[in-house]
Amino acid sequence: MDKLILDQSFKGENYTENRLTRAEYENCVFESCDFSKGYLDNQIFLECEFIDCNLSNTNIVNTTFKEVKFSYCKLIGLAFNTCNAFLMDLSFFDCNLSFANFTELKLVGQSFVSCKLNEVEFSDCDLNKANFDSCELERAIFFRTNLEKADFSSALNFSIDPENNRMAGSIFSKDGLLQKYKLKIRT
Repeated sequence: MDKLILDQSFKGENYTENRLTRAEYENCVFESCDFSKGYLDNQIFLECEFIDCNLSNTNIVNTTFKEVKFSYCKLIGLAFNTCNAFLMDLSFFDCNLSFANFTELKLVGQSFVSCKLNEVEFSDCDLNKANFDSCELERAIFFRTNLEKADFSSALNFSIDPENNRMAGSIFSKDGLLQKYKLKIRT
């Protein structure tokens, strides 16, 4: 990749038909941009921030996200498992990540805050020390997932099978964890 774009702000841009210039973006801010169903494949984002952007169903194959923050974004159906996983570092605040795929990714210490994570695929993912603060996890899939020391204490509507996931030291509220056993727990 030849082009380096530093310290730029992109606001209100529409990249649904005309793609973002292929480059390495460092310390850039994308605000209220629409990338939905577009192409961000083979891009590099270092220390960037996406605010109030729509990236739903965007192609992110082989894209690098290192120290990238997403706030108030629509990220529906994103296949994060197709990204360049080397040094991947993401954070999400008040985002809709429903139907996203994180299969087989190493996301140690991953932070999801106030996010909608309905039907997200986390199979074979390493979410050791991850934080799901005030997140909605209805029908999210956790299978052979490392959830050791993960915090679900304020998460809602999750169902995790302790027999099919590593969960030592994880923190849970009373809801969700034993849902598959159809138990009634009195408090």
